[in-house]
Amino acid sequence: IDKRSISEAAKACGFSRPSFYQAMTAFESGGLAALLAHKSGPHGGHKLTPTVLQFICEARATDPDIRAERLAELVHQNFGVQVHPRSIERQLLRKKKRR
Repeated sequence: IDKRSISEAAKACGFSRPSFYQAMTAFESGGLAALLAHKSGPHGGHKLTPTVLQFICEARATDPDIRAERLAELVHQNFGVQVHPRSIERQLLRKKKRR
């Protein structure tokens, strides 16, 4: 609009040229929503695979009073995966809500 080069415009707005092109590509492909920040990293319990969840449910069926801390220990012993007890609690709550 102002007849400036991309380098000048990017610098004036505090962007690098590569960042400008990245934003332009995101805007062209996804509109304004594509420019909003989004959470990076895994989105969900990637350690709690269906096999691990099945194991947790079976352990819970055997002993309904078993604590999440103990379940986390059992998961670590049987699968070699460190899972936070709170992750197990959240997954069990989700499962309970679906019923």
